[in-house]
Amino acid sequence: MSVNTTRQGAAVHAGGIGVEGPRGWAFRAVDIAAEPGTLIAVQGPSGSGRTCLLLALTGRMRITEGEATVAGLGLPKRMGSVRSRTALAHVPGIADLEPALTVGEHLKERALLGPRIQGSPLASLPWGKRHKEATRARVDAALAAARLGPETLPKGLRTTVRDLERIEALRLSVALGLMHGPQLLAVDDVDLKLADAERTEAWQLLRDLTREGLTVVAAGDGAPEDALIVRTARTDTEAAEAAGPTPVQDDTHTTEEEAADAFAEAGRA
Repeated sequence: MSVNTTRQGAAVHAGGIGVEGPRGWAFRAVDIAAEPGTLIAVQGPSGSGRTCLLLALTGRMRITEGEATVAGLGLPKRMGSVRSRTALAHVPGIADLEPALTVGEHLKERALLGPRIQGSPLASLPWGKRHKEATRARVDAALAAARLGPETLPKGLRTTVRDLERIEALRLSVALGLMHGPQLLAVDDVDLKLADAERTEAWQLLRDLTREGLTVVAAGDGAPEDALIVRTARTDTEAAEAAGPTPVQDDTHTTEEEAADAFAEAGRA
């Protein structure tokens, strides 16, 4: 069964966006102008809101300041629609891999969570021939795109996550994110505990995905020179100039309680 490998990426535009929670601003005054197929590298020190920015751009955390569009869909109003067009990979606490499960079990589970196959209702059943063929094709395409060959793993698809090298686990997480054809893939901690060569390899993988048309937003250091760099940490002066005057709170403005709900939204990823 052939698979269409052409990816339609999402344009990302943001003006002065920020997320405020009960403990203050996770990030603030971030601007992005990225066309489809862009590699967006999010940089900033730990605690500067890199993960929150990824969640906000994928519709999983409500922005409380500024405006953004992803694939032409406005945020925060159309968070649900943005979620359906985006995917997460390698996000601690949200898109974690289960160490005891095998590579094959992770892929099977993600396939079962995918959209129903068009056509006969019987074809979409897990034991239907078309469903099995489509699932196999989807899995093969995702593994190929993530450059994770089962033949390179100790026990093939029966290899448990705990037995994977860190770069292999990252590739599996990316493959799971690609399973259902998102327009934007968000990848956190690209450089987490990777050797220099592995970090370069990881960024190369993400850049290659963008060359196929997919938009990728990834957090970490060591991004290639042609990536669009977005920083979550600015000097106080830069942040003040970008954010402008502090808005006056009123009954229609986002309250602290609503901001707390925005953080809770990430749990529904």
